[in-house]
Amino acid sequence: MATILRDWSYRYQWLYDAIARTASFAVGGESRFRQLPLRGLTLDQDSTVLDLCCGSGQSTRYLVAIFENAIGLDAGPRAIQRAKENVPEASYIQAFAEDMPFPDNQFDLVHTCAALHEMQPEQLRQILREVFRVLKPGGIFTLVDFHAPTNPLFWPGLALFLWLFETETAWQLVRGDLGALLREAGFEVGEPTLHAGGSLQVIQARK
Repeated sequence: MATILRDWSYRYQWLYDAIARTASFAVGGESRFRQLPLRGLTLDQDSTVLDLCCGSGQSTRYLVAIFENAIGLDAGPRAIQRAKENVPEASYIQAFAEDMPFPDNQFDLVHTCAALHEMQPEQLRQILREVFRVLKPGGIFTLVDFHAPTNPLFWPGLALFLWLFETETAWQLVRGDLGALLREAGFEVGEPTLHAGGSLQVIQARK
């Protein structure tokens, strides 16, 4: 159960940005947090990439620094408007992640950062199927999101953060197995790379 801070964080970008910066201290700052899923990728500069659930463009800015053809997708009109202002180098589409207006096999890379925990279980499954559909054969899906801490010292901090800013769907993701859901959708995926005492997971899955 989230508090009113959740609503405020989506209404006021300055508050969202402050929360994001504070929460990312555990992995060395927001810049490192946003780029964790992109580490080790060997895609060409002219690859076509999608920032899924791009929000206000916080991760999009790192994609456009690497790739020439970046598209951001988000369901929220306010988020899309902010993303266009913050990162005008990318193209943007307002649409739902579970029903993307793209043809099959369009993208070399789909990237999402701290968004999947917002989804209801069946919605999440549909999104993963859609990501698989729009990726080219051999394409990569990269993500970072919450994970059950492997270090007990990180449980209080994660629990407080989820209570203040998230809903039950975040707890469902923490209790679940995202890797298994990705394999169910058809992806090849190994074990996640864990950070911040195991409270964050990074996954690179291949179609």
